[in-house]
Parts: sequence; structure tokens; C-alpha cells
Amino acid sequence: MTRAKLNSRFKRLLSRPVDRSTGLICDQCVELVVFYSHQGYPERLRRIVYRDPERDKRLVFLTNHRSLPALTVCALYKSRRQVELFCKWVKQHLRIKRFFGTSENAVKTQVWTAIAVYVLVAIIRKRLDLQLSLHSMLQILSVTPFEKESLIQVLTDSALSENMLQSTNQLNLF
Repeated sequence: MTRAKLNSRFKRLLSRPVDRSTGLICDQCVELVVFYSHQGYPERLRRIVYRDPERDKRLVFLTNHRSLPALTVCALYKSRRQVELFCKWVKQHLRIKRFFGTSENAVKTQVWTAIAVYVLVAIIRKRLDLQLSLHSMLQILSVTPFEKESLIQVLTDSALSENMLQSTNQLNLF
């Protein structure tokens, strides 16, 4: 599924009836007209035109899903933004350098494990009332997994040393 460009040209082959009160303007089966576009994708496409009531904007979607209801296609596109934001958050916070497996189950397991670790560290930070950032705590925990000191001691000692570094009158060069 994608948004159609404003200058896209189509040949309408079939129009399906739509309920205009839902925001749908049309649901059509189309073919690309421009020579190179048609060479690149000779199959028939579904063109859905929708008026977004929140932004009062006309959106044109192209998809090859013929069985989904038109409103579902519109809702999927709208929720795509939430998926993008979630993926951005995962990249920024979970520090997954590479995946150890390529199957769907392996990727899901690794992402859920990383989320669980992130939540557990957030709970520890809240319970111990630490001023360390979650990022700093995760770095400390990744460096000291086999220390003989207790978790509380490692984190509170690190918090003290970080506070001492910030409170000195020494200027930073870099």
C-alpha cells in the first residue's frame, strides 16, 4: 500500500460503490497509463480516495489488496505512523545491534526480551529512586553483569560518582 503521487495517471477499469458518509470518495480498480510505470507494474491496482476528517485532507491510496474493505486500507495507512514511531523508539532505546535469528519468532523473541529488560531497569530506577538516566543504568549493567557486588550497590555507587563528576568546578574541554 502506498500513497499515490498527485501527477499519477490511471485508466479506471471498475468502480465499486462506497458509503460517502464514512469519508470514502471512491474505490476503483485501475491500471497505470504511463508507459514506464505500466512496464514497471503491469498488474491492476486498487485506488481508494479518502477524505480525512481530522485534517480535512484528500488522500489517495494505491494497493494490490482487493479483498480488504476500503476503510480498513485507510486505517492501516493511518496506523502505519504509529508503527514507524515504535520502530524509532526501539532503535533509540533498546540497543539491539543485530538479530541472532532471521525467523519471525526469533526477531519477536529478541525484541520482547529487550523491552522486558528496559521495563525492569525502569522499575529498578523508580524503586531505588535513582537520578541516573535509563541509558546510563543500561550501560552500567551491560559492563558489570558478573560483579560480586549487589545490584543496588553498583547502581548507587555509579550514581554517586556521576553526581560528583557533575558537581566539580572543572571545565570540560570537549
